[in-house]
Amino acid sequence: MTTLFDPIRLGDIALANRIVMAPLTRNRAPGQLPNDLMRQYYAQRGNPATGAGLIITEATQVCAQGQGYLDTPGIYTPEQVAGWRKITDAVHAEGGKIVVQLWHVGRISHVSLQPGGAAPVSSTSVPANTKTFTADGFVACSTPRPLRLDEIPGLIAAYRQAARYAIDAGFDGVEVHGANGYLLEQFLRDSINDRADAYGGSIANRARLMVEVMQAITAEIGGGRTGIRLSPITPVNDAAQDGDAQALYEYVVRQLAPLKLAFIHVIEGQTGGARDLTAQGVKPFDYAALRALYAGPWLVNNGYTRAMALAAVASGAADLVAFGKAFISNPDLGRRLREDAPLQPLVAATLYGGGAAGYTDYPALAAAVAA
Repeated sequence: MTTLFDPIRLGDIALANRIVMAPLTRNRAPGQLPNDLMRQYYAQRGNPATGAGLIITEATQVCAQGQGYLDTPGIYTPEQVAGWRKITDAVHAEGGKIVVQLWHVGRISHVSLQPGGAAPVSSTSVPANTKTFTADGFVACSTPRPLRLDEIPGLIAAYRQAARYAIDAGFDGVEVHGANGYLLEQFLRDSINDRADAYGGSIANRARLMVEVMQAITAEIGGGRTGIRLSPITPVNDAAQDGDAQALYEYVVRQLAPLKLAFIHVIEGQTGGARDLTAQGVKPFDYAALRALYAGPWLVNNGYTRAMALAAVASGAADLVAFGKAFISNPDLGRRLREDAPLQPLVAATLYGGGAAGYTDYPALAAAVAA
């Protein structure tokens, strides 16, 4: 019987186990540059004997326009590539594997974070009823403008270039952020996308940008080094439910299947919240039906306990399980899962911004037991 601790191959990426560190925004990249503190943080979690079989980095913008929060890293300049190279080298020195999450926030941004103070871009001109993190703290998102048709090829090219830079920076691959109410999902959902052109209206039109981005990236670096993250029913970042989420995401997975991706990563329920949203009026989503459409590796996420993760892999419901918050406060989460050891609690006050406190100072199991 397959277990969470068995090796697996994701396309061109061989992993020592099926424990994945989920992407976690920590706002510790001043100037959008990866740095030595980040290198220490990822290296602490990079040894598959004690940490993750695969690390997915924090969301990383593919262009300056893609930034939506203060002090998040990019991967669109030579300086950023050089900074990330130190991090990938450190993780590889630990025997681990690491992919970068490619990100464009779309309307989840503020003019103070945009080049020249311009409006953020989206599928729509309707602002998101949520807040983002700026130099002035949490503020309301700015009103976006809809992307023009003549801008879309350049946007796709930015994703493609970022994927190439990722390989240049030593990453084992990339994960495209297609979830959590950011740009690609702003095009996907009919609750946000109000366009009347080739990128709006029908399911095929709304999925067009995501599919074209994935085609461009896989043409550049290969499907075997490319994954994607989806969140079919999450309401975060003012992403109201699509009129037919099941049909929409099944269409998306059917379109992605021929690309032979390294993995598809699915957030079940509300990101960082409830897995069952029926009490909020959300229709139940059939994740098993979605998985049945894709023959490649299937990665699941959101609120998985040790018992749930073991059962998901043993039953074949998933091939891998991603853990988010647990990896923040437990750099040796892999060892703790193997040994069924207690987990350290998270300190919420140090999640976003700051320095080493609440970032690289959580102790490993032996030190925690000694204390």
